[in-house]
Amino acid sequence: MKYYFLLIALIPVGLKAQNTLSVPENKNVPEATISEIAWMEGHWRGEAFGGITEEIWGPPLGGSMMFSFKLVVDGQVAFYELGHIRELRNTLVFELKHFDGVLKAWEEKDEVQRFELIKIDGNRLYFQGFTFEKISADEINIYGLIGHEDGSEEEVKFNYKRQ
Repeated sequence: MKYYFLLIALIPVGLKAQNTLSVPENKNVPEATISEIAWMEGHWRGEAFGGITEEIWGPPLGGSMMFSFKLVVDGQVAFYELGHIRELRNTLVFELKHFDGVLKAWEEKDEVQRFELIKIDGNRLYFQGFTFEKISADEINIYGLIGHEDGSEEEVKFNYKRQ
């Protein structure tokens, strides 16, 4: 059961699930610093894909916030993600790599999944295909547009509580 996070740069805004957006080519991205999403710092836990999901976000340091993600299904690690949100050219970019339960990379050695910041709207930061939403100091949502091996896609809501 592999899930692939899609790079969906060619789909215009409005044709996607209700909580995730895509940016048309040649659109200016908003200026932002890592302080815009510093509220992600912490240890978060939720449920998705038939298991327990966990994300751990480090504090802002050096213009970035590093994270790890783990999905556990039936007591076994299904996959991991490692990545960061970092400042790049006066805006933010969300980048990650996937690994199976024994840390074998899904992407090629030099390949990174990259999602550009599209807009900031109140308590939400919209990246290409991902939205980070602050509900409260102890609850967040992450919405991700997920592609499956059969070519279908769906928007998945990850609801997390602070641990």
